[in-house]
Amino acid sequence: QVQLVESGGGLVQPGESLRLSCAASGFAFNTYWMYWVRQAPGKGIEWVSSINTGGSNTYYTDSVKGRFTISRDNAKNALYLQMDNLKPEDTALYYCARSSTGSIRGQGTQVTVSS
Repeated sequence: QVQLVESGGGLVQPGESLRLSCAASGFAFNTYWMYWVRQAPGKGIEWVSSINTGGSNTYYTDSVKGRFTISRDNAKNALYLQMDNLKPEDTALYYCARSSTGSIRGQGTQVTVSS
């Protein structure tokens, strides 16, 4: 069965960085586009970033462009999200997902940005 396990979240101050990781199993990872989505307290799921199967094309929601970088390692079945210059509005539960809507996602990792 599909398994997506996120890690790397934490509590940081504004301007700091975090690197999220996702370990994927149970499906042919290298044949799927992959996504990061997030859910802030009291809000719905928000698409954050996408990456194509080979990792050559990446896409970001406007609010994170220039600050976040998505990448993948198909040999390791791993997905990453490098988050720099974090802002309080980035506070959310971050999910690795196999769909842009987040309908197939992991359990999430909490990112809290606060001074």
